[in-house]
Amino acid sequence: MKITVRKSNDRGHANHGWLDSRFTFSFADYHDPKHMHFRSLRVINEDKIAPGGGFPMHPHRDMEIFSYVLEGALEHKDSMGNGSVLRPGQIQLMSTGSGVMHSEFNPHKNQATHMLQIWLLPDRKNLPPSYTEWHPDPAREGDARVLVISRDGREGSATINSDASICRIRLAAGSSVTHDLAQGRGGWLQVMRGAMSINGTVLASGDAACTGDAGLLTITSDVDAEALLFDLG
Repeated sequence: MKITVRKSNDRGHANHGWLDSRFTFSFADYHDPKHMHFRSLRVINEDKIAPGGGFPMHPHRDMEIFSYVLEGALEHKDSMGNGSVLRPGQIQLMSTGSGVMHSEFNPHKNQATHMLQIWLLPDRKNLPPSYTEWHPDPAREGDARVLVISRDGREGSATINSDASICRIRLAAGSSVTHDLAQGRGGWLQVMRGAMSINGTVLASGDAACTGDAGLLTITSDVDAEALLFDLG
């Protein structure tokens, strides 16, 4: 199985003072024709938002967008009437479809927000916009793998309009988990905290690895670590 690594330090970078971002794929003023997307996975931005900073109301359409909060909080408002504050480990998923306006702010006065902003291409365009959240089940906090987003909403996951299954991987030091990648699927592992290895390839925080080869993925860690694993059609 061929594993391709996307190193953290090779990502695009922009620092606007209130926002420090790392771009896995081409985004805004960062353009790299070798890193445009991976299958339906179009954007992975690691954002650090200064206290009180954020994105004012702006439009999106025909994209599946979700945010995963690592530290701090994220306050969401949109033109569908939704408004909430996300905490670490929680996810918000917005299907922008035919069009939606939204804002995202750090509501804290003295703590930065650390989060991942992720976009996936939808199966169909011009869908009715929608919003949902996924909150972790306290009974499963110790599970190495938890399905957080899927097309059919199984296992209590949030539903996405894309052929994607997304799992939170959370490993204690010295533990491992496996994932069977079916023929025709693509796998992308984005490390969010700590360090881990996938089929022997070592990854640090912010690194990613991908493959388009079917087979068993074995993910191990010598330290406490957390990642998102994408299984994409």
